[in-house]
Amino acid sequence: MINQEAIFRGYLKAKGLKFTPERRLILQGISSLSGHFDIEKVYDKLHRKTGEISLATIYRTLHHLVSSGLIREVMRCQARPQYEKSFGYPHHDHLVCIRCGKIFEFRDDEIEKLQNRLCRRFAFKPTEHRLGIRGYCRGCQGQVKRSQEKGA
Repeated sequence: MINQEAIFRGYLKAKGLKFTPERRLILQGISSLSGHFDIEKVYDKLHRKTGEISLATIYRTLHHLVSSGLIREVMRCQARPQYEKSFGYPHHDHLVCIRCGKIFEFRDDEIEKLQNRLCRRFAFKPTEHRLGIRGYCRGCQGQVKRSQEKGA
């Protein structure tokens, strides 16, 4: 079975790039994370561990990890891109609270069927899709309503 490091090494080699110790560290750091993450979370984890990794190196490496298919950008939350691991994880979509940043994952077969019907109707060959719905989670709805009432 092929692993993430082999995929990333192959991707980098095809691009004429090296699999550096920093890239290995970033890949390992992301592999150990659970759930969604942003660049700052990766930086905090790795900088605490090594004290040497730069934010610029993480930015560049995340770009390559996305291009290699090992991670994907889910959507932007509070003006920052959120990522998740994609290697070995089934497709799903997201609900994102624009107040607290909480992300809910879901899968709905009816939505998937609708997307497939639309692609057939337009003779469109999909390569990927992302569905993200932005709004307010249950916990934030009351707080937003109260702040709007105070402002009215």
